[in-house]
Amino acid sequence: MSKQNRKVTVEAEAEINWEALETLIHSDIYGLETEPMHVTQFTEGYSNLTFLLKIGNWEGVMRRPPFGKIPERAHDVEREFRILEKINPEFPLAPKPYLYKDQSEIMDKHFYIMEKKTGIVLDDNIPSFYENSPNLRHKISESVVDTLVQLHSVDYQKVGLDSLGKPDGYLERQVHGWIKRYHASQTDEIEIVNKIEKWLTTNIPASPKPTIVHNDYKLNNMMLSLSDPGKVIALFDWELCTVGDPLTDLGAAICYWKDENDPFTTINSVTSLGGFISRKEFMEMYAKKSGRDLSNFNFYLALAYFKTAVILQQIYYRWKNGHLQDDRIINLDISIKNLLNSSYESIHTKVI
Repeated sequence: MSKQNRKVTVEAEAEINWEALETLIHSDIYGLETEPMHVTQFTEGYSNLTFLLKIGNWEGVMRRPPFGKIPERAHDVEREFRILEKINPEFPLAPKPYLYKDQSEIMDKHFYIMEKKTGIVLDDNIPSFYENSPNLRHKISESVVDTLVQLHSVDYQKVGLDSLGKPDGYLERQVHGWIKRYHASQTDEIEIVNKIEKWLTTNIPASPKPTIVHNDYKLNNMMLSLSDPGKVIALFDWELCTVGDPLTDLGAAICYWKDENDPFTTINSVTSLGGFISRKEFMEMYAKKSGRDLSNFNFYLALAYFKTAVILQQIYYRWKNGHLQDDRIINLDISIKNLLNSSYESIHTKVI
């Protein structure tokens, strides 16, 4: 299809051979219409780039690493594609993958294309047309818990993901690995960091039976049904998925589940608007439905806040050293300090 007939609403026109990509899609995905391909880039985050591809009535989503130089082994979208291939048949909330390619004549980095789910993702607000749905926020809350329980009940060996991770010593590697990442990207001296690190390394609990771990489980990585907003229809961003301790997923979920009646309110979330279950109710609901013991959950929450702080620290380090241009990052050091404070507070506060 000629470039003149193709609609590309992204800034990456020169970086990707869209005509070659369109030809590939027609050859690998059967039965598509002959209309020109329309491309729109989703809001750009700090991780992999995501594009909406539309050909007639067909829609797909392309995922690829960021443009420019990236750390070796980072943004492994092939790994994400292989995970989706295996988990989708058993857990269809994971999008169905269509194709994976690494072809320099199409673009500079490898990429894959998956199905497009249609629904709504909640970030900072609830759409006005949902406001009259009775008990909507409680229904959404329960669906988020149920989805996590469902994911952790998938037999990772049955779906062929037993080689995905190393459950033995998982928490030890998590703690020491994230501490190492922090010091490799440290820009400021923050007094409580040493205290957090010492506590985490000396209070590692015994893990429950290993499960699939999403590793970025939060409400705005989920899609809700348009017709039934209390129903989860998709879970996205599988690039960090592994096999390990399921309570690390719960820790991440609670870290991002802002509760106006809870001291841990560092991260903005739609859940702060009221009507959603509290953090304590979330944990209790998960414990009851999964049967897992949360008596050591202080550790998991402290680790979740610390990990999130380190992720932001790595981004801030790149910005401060001139390797990343983004005005959103200027005050990221404040968020990092707040997250570290939340990690420290969660050590000393009863969370369930």
